[in-house]
Parts: sequence; structure tokens; C-alpha cells
Amino acid sequence: MRSFDGVFFRHIDKIMLKKRFDYWCKKLRVEPYWSVKLEFVASDTFKKTGDIKIDCDDKKAILQLNEKNLKGLNLEEVIVHELFHLKLYPLDQVTESLILSNFKEGTPGYDFAFREFFQSLEQTVAELTKCFLLEFGNEKELSYGRCAEGKSYNELFNDLKNLK
Repeated sequence: MRSFDGVFFRHIDKIMLKKRFDYWCKKLRVEPYWSVKLEFVASDTFKKTGDIKIDCDDKKAILQLNEKNLKGLNLEEVIVHELFHLKLYPLDQVTESLILSNFKEGTPGYDFAFREFFQSLEQTVAELTKCFLLEFGNEKELSYGRCAEGKSYNELFNDLKNLK
């Protein structure tokens, strides 16, 4: 791992990541049903570690990885995570359509339904990613980025004391 302005990052081995991408596309049975391309993004405006762009009509997707990987995350974990978003995309779209057809945008019910759905979706994708990565991954070290940025248990508990 290297440091740049106090931020740790890993050198990106594109050949190894492409091999892991191909492995996970087969392992998760993404191919031959979908055509998925791996793309490395070097733009300073791309702030995410990874993302996936999906075209359901053509059954094509582009999985994007931040070439700079400034967060020093396990990029194999990011690949698996984004591929699970692709696998769950039909469920995502059905649920989003149900919310849109039953709640008026901007209402508390709409905001609650969207927040709860997307939080549950992210938790499900993260849990599936951990399970598969620990069983079949080359790099089993999980990323703890959000934990490191969040409040400690004591800080959360102290915030609760202020509630009346």
C-alpha cells in the first residue's frame, strides 16, 4: 500500500483484476446472460470506488472501477458487490416501480419507502458479497471504510442520552 497526501491506496493490477472480473462473471452466472465490460476510470470527477451502468433492453452493463482507488479498498470485493447489483437489478426495478405507483414523490411515505428499500438493498448486496468473497475470493480481507468514518458505539450511545 502507498500513501499520497495521507491517503493510502493500492497499486492497481489491471490484468489481475480483469482475471478476477472474468472469474466472478462466471461464478455468479452473469455470463452468458449478460454482456459485461470492465472499465477503469481515471477521472478526478469519479469519486466512487466502483459503479455499474446497466442497459436492461440489450442485457449489457459496464462495471467501472476507480483506477486511482484512493480509498485503498479491496477491488475484488468492489467487483463482486457491483455484479450483485446487476443480479438484483430486476428486483430493484420492480420495487422502485411499486413505490412510485403507490406514493406521491416528496411525501413522508415515499421518502420512507425509498430510504428503507435502498438501505435494505445495500445491506443485502453487502452481505451476499461478504459471503461469496469469503468462500471463493482470492483476497478475503474485507473493506471497513464506512465503519472507520462512522461514530463509535459510545458516541452513538451518548447521542441517545440527549433524547427526551
